[in-house]
Amino acid sequence: MTWHSTYDFLRHLADSWGLVAIALMWLAFAAWPFRPSARASNKRAANMIFEDQTHGE
Repeated sequence: MTWHSTYDFLRHLADSWGLVAIALMWLAFAAWPFRPSARASNKRAANMIFEDQTHGE
């Protein structure tokens, strides 16, 4: 396999399966905060700006 054909193979691989992999990763990262087990953490983060800085309440 020559360098030119290796480059073409890797470019076609990245154009097809690379795009699929990136799209799946994006979907996973976008859905991650909406999982049920993250509810407490999301609520704590949303209310953090209302906590008192000296007492944490």
